[in-house]
Amino acid sequence: MRSALTGIGTALAVAALLTGCSGGGESTKEPEGLTAAEACGGFAEDAPVSAALKGVLGGDRFEDNLSKPEKAVERVREDAVAPWADSYRPQPVTYCGLQSAEEVSRNLKIEVVAAGKGPYGPGPKLAERVTSYTSGLAAFTSSGLGHVYFTCRLKAPAHEVVVETTIWGPAGVPDTDLEQRTRLITLANAAARHVAAELGCTGTGLVTGLPAKARP
Repeated sequence: MRSALTGIGTALAVAALLTGCSGGGESTKEPEGLTAAEACGGFAEDAPVSAALKGVLGGDRFEDNLSKPEKAVERVREDAVAPWADSYRPQPVTYCGLQSAEEVSRNLKIEVVAAGKGPYGPGPKLAERVTSYTSGLAAFTSSGLGHVYFTCRLKAPAHEVVVETTIWGPAGVPDTDLEQRTRLITLANAAARHVAAELGCTGTGLVTGLPAKARP
């Protein structure tokens, strides 16, 4: 009898221990979506860029939307080797497409393409409506659309090309939101740096972190 009671007591103690370890049978659910470091090949893993991405999309988890970072880099590489006819127009590739995991209407897209002949900066009329920054050949943005151009020098047989990085932010942001402009150019510049590193470009002139505003 005593042996049976001892066995029952031991079984109850083990059951209580297991219940305590499992938190009453409740499991902790992992947050859904990608982190900034996981999105689009990790171009936004550095703290300033990660903060910009979270500021643009309003959260710290993201859903991928047709990102093709490897294809974007490879397309530029191919265009840097191939001879260009005057009529040739390289096709941009979506380097990064993301939307908020909590609100899909908040989204962004970054495209990369080998650019043709300049000029690359904003014209006189556009310059009045955008903020310019010091990075690469030219960097400028409104609160919804931004561009970064940089020179990519590669080893032969590739020729020097200018790469254009374009970013579209969420719709509906007031054009007077200057902080959004800084966030967008930070992301576009980080993507440009990531592409340049993958290609092995030299002489890009791209800055690290947050690009500074250009003097008037």
